[in-house]
Amino acid sequence: MESVKNTDKNIHAVFEGGGVKGTGLVGAVQVTEDHGYIFDRVAGTSAGAIIAALIAAGYTASEMKEIMFALDYRKFKDKGLGDSIPLVGPLASLLITKGIYEGDYFENWLRDLLLQKNIRTFKDLLIDENIKDSTYRYKLQVIASDVSRGRLITLPHDVSEYGFVPNDFDVARAVRMSMSIPFFYKPVIMKNAKGDASFIVDGGILSNYPVGIFDPVGNTSPLWPTFGYKLVEPDEYKPHNINGPVSLLAALFSTMMEAHDARYIKDTNFQRTIPIETLGVQTTDFDTTIEKKQELYESGKKAAEEFFQKWNFEEYNQKRGKGESRRQQVWKSKEEAG
Repeated sequence: MESVKNTDKNIHAVFEGGGVKGTGLVGAVQVTEDHGYIFDRVAGTSAGAIIAALIAAGYTASEMKEIMFALDYRKFKDKGLGDSIPLVGPLASLLITKGIYEGDYFENWLRDLLLQKNIRTFKDLLIDENIKDSTYRYKLQVIASDVSRGRLITLPHDVSEYGFVPNDFDVARAVRMSMSIPFFYKPVIMKNAKGDASFIVDGGILSNYPVGIFDPVGNTSPLWPTFGYKLVEPDEYKPHNINGPVSLLAALFSTMMEAHDARYIKDTNFQRTIPIETLGVQTTDFDTTIEKKQELYESGKKAAEEFFQKWNFEEYNQKRGKGESRRQQVWKSKEEAG
């Protein structure tokens, strides 16, 4: 897959995770497209990884809206063998597979969508195999957490540590790893070079909003901007509805995701962040109605419209203290040569 050459409107994009709240991301993507921006490279965690993968595969915002509105999230709660045990089914699944739900339905659902665009492995999303930095080698980067080793992993690059070839790794599998909410879904288990098992779970455990993933190293300005699509809850004290062990686990994870990155986002990162209000919807609200999906979608559109009214790439670079951007330097050299 070749990188688009229209540098004037090219962008990188990073999408935060948030379960069923991800419909809001689609609304913001629609407005981004309406403003003429072109997604060059994308990254995401959990639900954000789903949106990023669909964009990387070539889906438009209107196509993604149709997909999300038709989706019955309740099907993502696919039960395993332990659920056949009376009274203690969920607990049995948790003890047997380390997760209440299997996650297989989701993985197959996403794989089918990607195959419709002729995407299966990361080789299908390869931009240039000669690029040394793997962050820029592929159109898509997926964030997950290796809780066995206590570290963040970036896919496909880090799969080599588990004996896989990045080019050959299944994209749907990578996203399945990124959205594996601990205890809610069974983790993906892979073995490292020493033969030790690693439990791979939701990237939100360690970084739900990796907005700096495409930033160049050192005091160099990027060729084009990175836009961050972040899901926010305006009512910070809105309580989670907890009525059992499953909802308690979901609330614990949701709290972790919402709080982790927020403390460390600098002002310069807020300047490139599209904050999408999630209207009280929780990460695991799988019974979300069409009406609520529409509200989330409109919330995403509203947030993006407000963002683009104020966005200025060169002002952003100046506030970061980077001075002249690489894009300015490229065009200046072309003008001088001409």
